[in-house]
Amino acid sequence: MPPVLTQRWHHGTPRWRPVAEGGFDADRYEVAPIDEATAGNYVRTHHYAKSLPSTTHRYGLIDHDAGERRLLGVATLGVPMSRAVLTNVFPSLVPYQESLELNRLVLADAVPGNGESWFCARVFHHAATHHGLRGVVTFADPVPRWRVSGDSRTLIKPGHLGIVYQALGFEALGRSTPRSLVVLPDATTLTARSLAKVTGGETGAAGVIARLVALGAPHPDHAAQAELSGIAATRRPPTTRALRLWLKQALDHIGAGRLVHPGNYRFATRTGTRAQRTRTVIALAATPYPKPDPAPAA
Repeated sequence: MPPVLTQRWHHGTPRWRPVAEGGFDADRYEVAPIDEATAGNYVRTHHYAKSLPSTTHRYGLIDHDAGERRLLGVATLGVPMSRAVLTNVFPSLVPYQESLELNRLVLADAVPGNGESWFCARVFHHAATHHGLRGVVTFADPVPRWRVSGDSRTLIKPGHLGIVYQALGFEALGRSTPRSLVVLPDATTLTARSLAKVTGGETGAAGVIARLVALGAPHPDHAAQAELSGIAATRRPPTTRALRLWLKQALDHIGAGRLVHPGNYRFATRTGTRAQRTRTVIALAATPYPKPDPAPAA
């Protein structure tokens, strides 16, 4: 069986450390709430996605070795794209309050291989004790992502199996819904929601356009700019024909691809005291933990 690796980040570049390496010294670290600006700056600096999703609670992994306090990791609990992400798993909990999604987990490459399970356990304990959190849902993406630049391809992340969630005793709950994704050259994806902001003439279209232009897409022509101005002025343009045409050309120009995604692995855990955990119902059926494929025969 191939070695199980855990991912670290350094300025948008992935690093991997073997889970079996050990070496994490809990005495030199602490976990503390941090503000949104601090969390956002760290995530945008180190994570390949360069974005902070909607967050409710944010925590930092602080290294205080040798008297110096350094932020070496961020974990965030927040609001998923759909309420059903939470209610399908925890029907008895109040979504966005008692149940949240673990939507970012980013650790520096200086953190030893088994540091994230210690970090996450303390994040969940703090959120349960101080904010009434009773359930956490999270996902692991099994599909590798590659960053494309000219003729070179760099592996940004391997397919994840949720090893840290397995180590923490999360329940595996099958996969999320399969879907088709637009994959950009920087290894990020353009969601259907983002596409709809452009094709539907919605607020937020300018941000999607700026993101594609930053990746090398041409600026919208006069017709598309006129439609965009209509959106900005809060009056829906009579048509978004020019914007739709620009979007197709922009995606072709930067070499965006389509990916038929099989769905992310879904995990969930109860938080709080033993009695509180016992009262929390997980409605979906548990499934076996996903495992690495066996190493090919020599």
